[in-house]
Amino acid sequence: MKILAFLFALWIPTMAAAGAYEDMEEALISGNTAWAIQLINRGMDVNSVDAAGNTLLMQCVQRENLDFLDYLVKRRARLNTRNRNGETALSLAAYKGLLPFVKRLVEAGADVNLYGWSPLIYAAFSGRTAVAEYLLTKGAEVNATTPNGSTALLFAARFGHIEIVELLLQNKADPNMANDRGATAIDWALKSENTDIADLLRKAGGRAGTPPANPASR
Repeated sequence: MKILAFLFALWIPTMAAAGAYEDMEEALISGNTAWAIQLINRGMDVNSVDAAGNTLLMQCVQRENLDFLDYLVKRRARLNTRNRNGETALSLAAYKGLLPFVKRLVEAGADVNLYGWSPLIYAAFSGRTAVAEYLLTKGAEVNATTPNGSTALLFAARFGHIEIVELLLQNKADPNMANDRGATAIDWALKSENTDIADLLRKAGGRAGTPPANPASR
């Protein structure tokens, strides 16, 4: 009986926490910031995560709830936590082009140069020029790479974001950096038939890359 009582005592807080998170998700989906704040004031952890590792800050970005994000920042929610995809709240905001969210997170101390897919790379990937420009003013590394060596410039060239290509080149992006398959920004621009971007890269001194000697081994 003592064992059952002990297990029951452990089960109740777990179920309560699960119920609180379900309430929080409902509050965020419905845009009820007052209810969300009330749940935190009742004791819910500001760093709670869902099954995919998404924090409440990430949920705010996904639901575009700046008021609750600001509240969580003031309550000192952890800014650089990654979900299971390696994303942070800042990288998600950069991808979505939510400049006010990006600014609030950076001002609060979110890291603009986390290893992996940096916020600048997310912005370049999705064509968010204003966000990319802001991140560069805050010290984002223009030649940062993903784990396979791809840069913001490669993604901007691939997806036809010519304004971001121009912005990155103005900020000394290296047009000849190649990923681990030997592809440079010109290669990706031409592969996507973005000839105007390829011409721009050539004027900046860019060249086609050299494939690895044994690409099948990669």
